[in-house]
Amino acid sequence: MKRIAAALALAFAAACGNDPYPASDAASRVLYVPYAEAPKTLDPQVAYSVYDHEVIANLYETALEYHYLKRPFELIPALVEAVPEPQPRADGRIAYRFALRRGVRFAADPCFGLGTPGATQREVVAADWAFALQRIADPKVGSPVGATFAKIVGFSAFAERLAQLREREPGFAALRIDAQYARAGPVEGIATPDPWTLEIVLGEPYPQILYWFAMPFTSPVAWEAVAAYDGEAGRPRFAERAVGTGPYRIAEYAKRRRIALERNPTWWGVEHAGAGAPAAVYPIEGEPGDAEAGLLPDGVAGGPLPFLDRIEMRYEKELIPSFTKFAQGWYDRSKIPKESFDQAARGGTLSPEMQARGMRLDRTVMPGVYYVGFNMGDPVVGHAAGERGRKLRQAMSLAIDAPEFLRVFLNGRGIPAQSPVPPGLFGYDEHYRNPYRQVDLARARRLLAEAGYADGVDPATGRALRLTFDTGDPSVQARLRYEFLVAAWRRLGIDVEVAATSYNQFQEKVRRGAYQVFFWGWIADYPDPENFHFLLWSEMSQTRSGGPNSANFSDPRFDALFLDTRARANDAARLAGIRRMRALLEEERPWIEMFHPEDYSLSHAWLRLAKPSGMTMPVHKYWTVDPAARAAARAAWNQPVRWPAYALGALVVALLVPGVVTYLRERQ
Repeated sequence: MKRIAAALALAFAAACGNDPYPASDAASRVLYVPYAEAPKTLDPQVAYSVYDHEVIANLYETALEYHYLKRPFELIPALVEAVPEPQPRADGRIAYRFALRRGVRFAADPCFGLGTPGATQREVVAADWAFALQRIADPKVGSPVGATFAKIVGFSAFAERLAQLREREPGFAALRIDAQYARAGPVEGIATPDPWTLEIVLGEPYPQILYWFAMPFTSPVAWEAVAAYDGEAGRPRFAERAVGTGPYRIAEYAKRRRIALERNPTWWGVEHAGAGAPAAVYPIEGEPGDAEAGLLPDGVAGGPLPFLDRIEMRYEKELIPSFTKFAQGWYDRSKIPKESFDQAARGGTLSPEMQARGMRLDRTVMPGVYYVGFNMGDPVVGHAAGERGRKLRQAMSLAIDAPEFLRVFLNGRGIPAQSPVPPGLFGYDEHYRNPYRQVDLARARRLLAEAGYADGVDPATGRALRLTFDTGDPSVQARLRYEFLVAAWRRLGIDVEVAATSYNQFQEKVRRGAYQVFFWGWIADYPDPENFHFLLWSEMSQTRSGGPNSANFSDPRFDALFLDTRARANDAARLAGIRRMRALLEEERPWIEMFHPEDYSLSHAWLRLAKPSGMTMPVHKYWTVDPAARAAARAAWNQPVRWPAYALGALVVALLVPGVVTYLRERQ
């Protein structure tokens, strides 16, 4: 009988559907999306990768945000009442005064008991913004953007005082973090004249500073959260325990499996939406074509945010299984794997099969660049090798065929890059051709010989020059891409070995400077060419300051041009400076520019109001789903297989009937 019961259970299991989500979710506005790389950190002052920000943007907020629909991008006030104007001072300094919104509270968390016993929540005040900026300056925090904020008067001096106190006073580091900052003294250029006003003073003009106040680095942070979540005695680390002001809060954080976000019931926008706070309501206007695309429907424009009840993120290391689940309706949005591209998008338009299912193709050129980089701190490929290293880099650049790379691996989804600046930004020139980004193997071999590596042979060993190519993507697909690059260099006689690790391990290698050649990408933080040129500014060197200059490029000529152009208006003088920087990078070759990515994403018809941005910005609060339409489509696309249940049921009846007959006879 036990075997029969087991057979029945198996039969009914076979008859069930393959829904991976609880039935209670069916009627809820839940967004289901996959993610391929786990966040490194949820610390807003440290996080800098796209993977980090995809989560953080829902949990922490900033003073300013970008208008969700308008292009070119336009800053709007979020946690402040208005976008501040620069206030020049007689001494050449520039002040910005932020009027903070009242009634903004941190998400409920027991950490607030540190400040007020029994408290689980409190309002955000100007001191929290000052604390966040001090954390950027704190060497122990390791924020990658300290050099940018060093423009604030007294910022670097605060960092030095803090470091000296920690070094000289043995007990200082044991003090609570807010006490440490208080002992180090205030930052001269950061003032909080009252709880609702933050003022920063820059030593020189830098109009891009406002863009940084639309990035998580400047999100207000509670000292209680940093102090409470120190990773000691079984407590979580602050890097994995977000306590922000965003429209969502963490419900579950198992980053190698699932990240679940739920509505923050005390989000400030619920109260401020009625007053028309721009970041708390859906836009009432956009750019031409938005209304026709269904992005400004009646009853939604001007309505309170957020629309989604929950965001379910599931870890999917490989894109093909993830895309299969999307096709079944289990994910609401998906990238398109190379293997399925021709079936999904033919000639840049959605295939008839996908159209029949009501799917939508979103296509946009990203404001970003992917490149092969050289560690300029390496003795073989870097600055120390002088002219020899320069010609080696030039030769390796001439060997790489970016258009072919795009065709083979990305279905042509991208624009071959000639310089760091992407399309859509001031300084981009679609007619410019970099002389070292056109394939020329004969010239490459001549340069290699001039560098002392004739036919790729290292005279020190008498064998092929050996280099290491580091990557943070160990997947099979990535391995094939990198072997394409390696094969090009092997045609020159250079032996390049691929060292593939996880993304986080790769980041650690970059931080330590333990690499030679690497593949990297950058998506704009803000829409200005300075955001790409600063990737090669020596002050942003990874090994020097922990900044995003992963090539560790350092050239006084480039630095001078960068500093001269960064704060200028978009005029002829700035354009001339950008072109001089471009010419210098042509020759020095710290990068082999590969491509500006073009994003193709598929969405199901039930995902509404989703507009691709290409920028790292909070978007999920603007999205919504139609649960009924989704449930109907899933039911139609995932019919349960019922014949095993019927067959096994008949078998069970056949097995049971003789036993029942025998039992009845014995009873008689």
